Amino acid sequence: MKRQTISDLAKAADVSVSTVNRVLNQPETVRKHTREHVLATAGEIGFYGVGTLERSVRKGRAPHRLGVLLQQGGRAFYRNLGAALRQEAARRQEAPVELTLTYVDDLSPDNIAAQLAALGKSCDALALVTAQHPKVADAIDALTAGGTPVIALVAPLTARANVGYVGLDSYAVGRTAAWAFDSMVHRPGEIGLLIGNHRYRNHELNEAGFRSYFREHNTAFTILEPRATHESAAVAREMVEGLFHDHPDLCGLFVSGGGITGALAALRDVPKRQGFVAVGYELFEATRDALIDGTLKMVISHPLDRIARAALDAMIEAKQGGPNAGARQLALAFEIYTSENI
Repeated sequence: MKRQTISDLAKAADVSVSTVNRVLNQPETVRKHTREHVLATAGEIGFYGVGTLERSVRKGRAPHRLGVLLQQGGRAFYRNLGAALRQEAARRQEAPVELTLTYVDDLSPDNIAAQLAALGKSCDALALVTAQHPKVADAIDALTAGGTPVIALVAPLTARANVGYVGLDSYAVGRTAAWAFDSMVHRPGEIGLLIGNHRYRNHELNEAGFRSYFREHNTAFTILEPRATHESAAVAREMVEGLFHDHPDLCGLFVSGGGITGALAALRDVPKRQGFVAVGYELFEATRDALIDGTLKMVISHPLDRIARAALDAMIEAKQGGPNAGARQLALAFEIYTSENI
C-alpha cells in the first residue's frame, strides 16, 4: 500500500497542507474541531505520522496556565481589568486558558517579588502591573531564567531578561492631555499633575509627553512639579487641596495616576475657579459622574477588552516562543471621553 503523505492527508481531510502542518507543529493555532477531524482522518487512511499527530493534538488540548498580578482589588480600574481578563480567558475554548488572577494591597517591591515567585511555580507565563524597582527586575530575571516569561501590563518594566509590554503609548497620552488643556483653558496659568509613584514608568512618560507638548506649542503655561499620591485617594485629596491653597493661579489639573476619587472629592469641595479644567484617567462610575457634573472635562482610558485580549495573546506567544524570543511590545490606542460621548 502506498505510504500516505501530508498531501494525501490534507486531501482526504479536505484541508490545506499548511493546516496539516499547523496541526503538527502549532496545534493551538487551529480550531479544535479541525484538529480532531484531521487526526480522525489520519487514522482512517493510515497516515504514517499518526502517532506524532496524536501527540500534537493532545498538546493542543492542554490549557495555557497563565498568571496575572494586579494591584489593589478595591480600586475600580483593577476590578474592571480583572473582570475583562477573566471574561477573555473563559471565551477561549479552542486553546483553553487556566487563569490565576491575584490582587495585592501591599505594593512594596519585596512583596511584589514574592508574589511573582509564587505565581511562577504554577504558571507558564505571567503578566503584572507594578512600579519599576531592582527587586522586581531581579524577580523577573529569575522567572525568565527558569523558563517563565513575564509581560508588563499598563506600566512598562525593564530587566536584564526580555520583558514584553501591553498597554498604552503613555508619551502620547501625556501629549493628548496637554492638547486638551491648551484647547480648553482660555487664560494660561499653572497646571498641577498628580501621579501615583515616580517609579511607574507610564506616569513618568505621561509627564514627559505633557511637558513636551507645551514646550513645542504653548510656553505661556507653567507645569508644576508632579505630586505623588502613592495610589491613595486620601493622599490625592490632600494634594489637590494643597495645590489650590499654594497656587492661586492654578488653571488646571491632570490626574495621571491613582487616587482620582480623592482628587474628585477635593475638586468638588474647593471654591470653583472660572475656566478651570481637570483631565483624568480611566472611565468608571466615579469619573463618568465627574464628566456629567463638569468636575472633569475629559477622561483618557484604557480599552479594557482589547488590553485583556492582547495580554493573553502576548503571554501565550511568549510561552511558545521560549526564552530566546524577542519581547512583544504592544501599545494600544487609548479611548477619550467627554460629557458628550459617555
